[in-house]
Amino acid sequence: MDFALILEWIIKSVILLISLITGFAYLTFYERKALARIQVRLGPNRAGPGGWLQPIADAVKLIFKEELVPAKADKVIFILAPIITVIPALTILAVVPWGGTVPFFGRQIDLTISNVSVGLLYITAIASISVYGIVLAGWSSNNKYAMMGGIRSSAQMISYEIALGLAFVGPILLSGSMNVNEIVIVQKDIGWFAIWQPLGAVVFLIATLAEVNRAPFDMPEAEQELTAGYHTEYSGMKFALFFMAEYIKMIAVSAIAAALFFGGYHGPFVDQVPWLGPVYLFIKVLVLLFGMIWVRATLPRFRYDRLMAFGWKLMFPLALGNVFLTAVGLVLYDQLGSSLAMWSIPIMTLAFAALVVYWARRSITGR
Repeated sequence: MDFALILEWIIKSVILLISLITGFAYLTFYERKALARIQVRLGPNRAGPGGWLQPIADAVKLIFKEELVPAKADKVIFILAPIITVIPALTILAVVPWGGTVPFFGRQIDLTISNVSVGLLYITAIASISVYGIVLAGWSSNNKYAMMGGIRSSAQMISYEIALGLAFVGPILLSGSMNVNEIVIVQKDIGWFAIWQPLGAVVFLIATLAEVNRAPFDMPEAEQELTAGYHTEYSGMKFALFFMAEYIKMIAVSAIAAALFFGGYHGPFVDQVPWLGPVYLFIKVLVLLFGMIWVRATLPRFRYDRLMAFGWKLMFPLALGNVFLTAVGLVLYDQLGSSLAMWSIPIMTLAFAALVVYWARRSITGR
């Protein structure tokens, strides 16, 4: 095998890991500043100019905090659980392209670590692993609050992963591929899939909030009920690993959403200046992250029974109906060969969504 190719993979992997870890640190700063702006506060402004050194101060504090392990905890699993949670978050973006092919030191560098034909299957497989770390953290702590948080998390993630998996099917049908790079390239020709799959994009964005345990779906760590949920007994750097996993997953799902529904790295003049690709992807990820932060600042936490009902009675039917109607629209397009048949997909899916939401509202309110 070409040594230069192996070196290229290693360098791209290191760049991705450094970007994610740095992004995690400054995403906490971005969130605190954005929440402060929404809530008419100042936010962090003491550590460094404008508070920009706050993430470093937080890291130093966590490094020097005392590490505690409960006396009756399963010590091996207690230590492994944070690692099991954070590794999938660091590896899930291996198949997501940051850009096209760029010239660098006389070589053509593909800005993707692994351009595999089953990229979406890899994403769904890796996304499912992180729940084990959370469940094991709750179980190994020998704490009822932590155990309840772990059980809640497993039930929630399994419920919303079904809708999340079905949301992947729309882009697969439209592009005819499970390769994330090919899905991005197809959007260059026919436009963002968010235009053709508005319902699929909304289902995906809501399901990812539940998948990463973000408000209003942060039931596994509901502090008013469960102290701190599955990480009640964790402190120091082990707690920081759970914290890091959550914020890195926020970046990861935003990058995946950008690739599947918002054109990925494509934008004006990317063909002429390929290095603009990562810049466009960064901007889209930043906007999607702000959406997550805005939701946290706006919506209260769900009651647990309503959270589960929302997943099974609303999200699942919407995702399943979106797949069916997308397939119907594509069959019509194949038969008729008209662009109007393609426009039937967003029209039918939005009409179906309106009917399902109306039915759900009537069943709740009784009118």
